[in-house]
Amino acid sequence: MQSRINLFLLVIILSLAWVIFAGEAVIGAEEGVSPGGTEIGVEGYPYVAEITGDNVNMRSGPGTNYYRCGKLNQGVRVEVVGSQFSWSRIVPPEGSFSWISKQYVSINADEESIGTVTGNAVRVYAGSSELKPIHSTTVQLRLNRDDKVKLLSGEEGDYYKISPPVGSYLWVSTQYTRALGAIGEVAVAVEKPIVEEPKAEAEGVKKPTAPTVVQRPVADPSVEAKKLREYYALAKRMESEREKPIEQQDYSNIKKALVEMAEIGEAGKAARYSAFAVKQIERIELALAIGKELPLQESQLEGVKKQIEQAREAGLSKVPDMGKFAAMGKLQVSSIYGPGYYRVVDDSGKMLCYALPSGPASGLDMKELLGKKIGLVGAIEAYPQSGGALVRFTEIVKVD
Repeated sequence: MQSRINLFLLVIILSLAWVIFAGEAVIGAEEGVSPGGTEIGVEGYPYVAEITGDNVNMRSGPGTNYYRCGKLNQGVRVEVVGSQFSWSRIVPPEGSFSWISKQYVSINADEESIGTVTGNAVRVYAGSSELKPIHSTTVQLRLNRDDKVKLLSGEEGDYYKISPPVGSYLWVSTQYTRALGAIGEVAVAVEKPIVEEPKAEAEGVKKPTAPTVVQRPVADPSVEAKKLREYYALAKRMESEREKPIEQQDYSNIKKALVEMAEIGEAGKAARYSAFAVKQIERIELALAIGKELPLQESQLEGVKKQIEQAREAGLSKVPDMGKFAAMGKLQVSSIYGPGYYRVVDDSGKMLCYALPSGPASGLDMKELLGKKIGLVGAIEAYPQSGGALVRFTEIVKVD
């Protein structure tokens, strides 16, 4: 029963990991239909969309309960990489920023605009000019040791302002977007969002210097197109791998190729999509690792159960078979309760119970049995005077 439950949990974990990939990766959407239902003639995500209104809020998450991270005006183009409900997930436009804790970043002495992450699972928060870093609580992604971040000319308190790392996203309401076409077929205009400047707290306080945005590496169109084709092929291989039985799935070669592509700055979109796909593979690999661990844990559990059963049986084998006897032990005369009363003790002399002959045993001579191991046949009852038990025995037998 436990094995079935564990297998069921594993299937759920793998299904969730794949649903996330299928919903957010390039091959996951319905062919020719954008999330808003507009025919765009592309194979789903990612695609280029145009903002259809002015002062459209970008938010840190898919809902109005998430804080604003800037605004976009009509005509601005964005890259849409996924959707949730009525919200579109977009690549942060130029001018967007994120926050990261200073204690987990080491500044490169040779290039002060580059920081190296010194911890694992370090949170990166969506930045907003309307909020201080400590109140910017939406986690965009987590970085690990030796990951690089691009520092912007701004920091506050215990946080560095950084260019949004690959894999971080913002959100806009889908109703204010219009799908234009697939990535590579339609250009993404480089537009900065409207970012509200924080107000000075008091007269005479100098406003913070506008951040210098670190541009992403300029993509080579020929390299980008080639790498996008390679990425699509790798994505299909991922899908094929997913269809195999769990114990046969192996993403190592696919992951290696995606990691290499993600490090090619000239690959543009292909590099970003590859980095995103690597994270999806890591989720799947985690689920597979759990699946391999479960049988081992079950085997160890069975071993522990067997050891417990063996110990129980060994313990029972040491318990004497009382058979018909109410008590067994060495017989001694009781010096406390007077003539006719006896004590029964174990081999170490520890008191087991008191004994009193009854019925056929009342007239028996017990002298030859004193100090010997005997078995008593009779009834056991509580003996309040001693706080223990009393055996009223009708038969006494010498036990070898």
